Amino acid sequence: MFAFLPFNVGPWELILILVILLIIVGPGKLPQVGQSLGKALQNFRKSKDEEFEEENEDKPNK
Repeated sequence: MFAFLPFNVGPWELILILVILLIIVGPGKLPQVGQSLGKALQNFRKSKDEEFEEENEDKPNK
């Protein structure tokens, strides 16, 4: 179920992380933090895909 997480985080660890985040950030700012995190991940993936495409363009076809 949580196989997409890179550090083998179980459901209890994930709940603990979310509770700590809720305490630190507060319930009012939590949606904004999630939106910012989502945009950051989207930009990271986009730049990674662009870099991969540039590397493939530079290689000659066999």
